[in-house]
Amino acid sequence: MSESSAGERPGEPGEESERNAGFTFQDKRRIDPQTYQVRDPIAAPEPEPEPEEGTALDARVAELTADLQRLQAEYVNYRKRVERDRQLVREQAVANALAELLPILDDVERARAHGDLEGGFKSVGESLEQTVARLGMERYGASGEPFDPTVHEAVALESSPDVSEPTTTLVHQSGYRFAGRIVRPAVVSVAEPA
Repeated sequence: MSESSAGERPGEPGEESERNAGFTFQDKRRIDPQTYQVRDPIAAPEPEPEPEEGTALDARVAELTADLQRLQAEYVNYRKRVERDRQLVREQAVANALAELLPILDDVERARAHGDLEGGFKSVGESLEQTVARLGMERYGASGEPFDPTVHEAVALESSPDVSEPTTTLVHQSGYRFAGRIVRPAVVSVAEPA
């Protein structure tokens, strides 16, 4: 038997070289298995980007940046919309709670008009009115105001030579506003010019 070349086994001349044709193997082990010495790392050269590849990368970066900016703007708008909706729900909840107190406020107002509001009831009534005002509920409707059908509810109409435009003459029930919205319109009698 003759001495075989580096890639062949004894007894199989040329078989190994035929099997590995077109295949290259690079041993990347850090320690040489025969000498047990640490090998020097071989740095593979990085391929230079082609000019077309660089512009394609720049275009891709620009596209992804635009997508990110769009998503960020959508998120900011979503947060603003959610905060606005929360504020509206809060205002509606407070308005509904205050609307339930309106019959009590009417009773306090009627008791004051008849002179029955005195002593401890007077302080409770005034405290309730102050609390409702502090929460943002605003009372409106007074005799002599110009009649506005968007905020007044007319229950009686009469003619009078003393007025030049439709005017409220008597307030049967005060109206209330909260956050710019009418909670209850003022119930009034109206005088028209004769």
